[in-house]
Amino acid sequence: MRLPTLSLNELNPEQRKVADLILSSPRKIPIDKQGLIGPFGVWARAPEVGLETQALGAKVRFSTELAENVKEVAICTVGQFHRSKFEFAAHRKLAVAAGVDDSKLERLRCGDDPGFDGDENIAWRVARGLLTEHRLPDALYSEALTALGETPLIELVLTIGYYCLVSHTLNAFEIPLTDEMEDPFPDD
Repeated sequence: MRLPTLSLNELNPEQRKVADLILSSPRKIPIDKQGLIGPFGVWARAPEVGLETQALGAKVRFSTELAENVKEVAICTVGQFHRSKFEFAAHRKLAVAAGVDDSKLERLRCGDDPGFDGDENIAWRVARGLLTEHRLPDALYSEALTALGETPLIELVLTIGYYCLVSHTLNAFEIPLTDEMEDPFPDD
């Protein structure tokens, strides 16, 4: 971890406002020996942008029309692409809880075609397309629009972009896994 851990008592009033919003959100973020876990301890330190970033994250996670399994496949795809240990470990659990087949997530973790079906496959392909080609081919765009609908497709793209930001934050500041997490990329 590149930033020293700050307890909630060490935060200034602006930073504490960000932390309080994060802690009162539906995220159920635990406080442990590392302070605010994940990217949240970083964002609280930069309250002007942290406030807005955490608000966008709350909307992406809890206020979209996307099915949870579809959203979690996209998030895990981003985490795997960026080899973001914390991101993949945290959202793999959420994906399984949302009904995503863990053996497919394991194939995704290894960098193989996970063999997702239906809307999960579309979410994976859209995420991979944006991550690797930086755009969507017309055929995939049309397929995703037909399958998901306009608003959910927009939300999927926003989710992918937001979790790229999360992954970059986690990787840049070397945010450690919690004791309960298993390292998905131990060779990194």
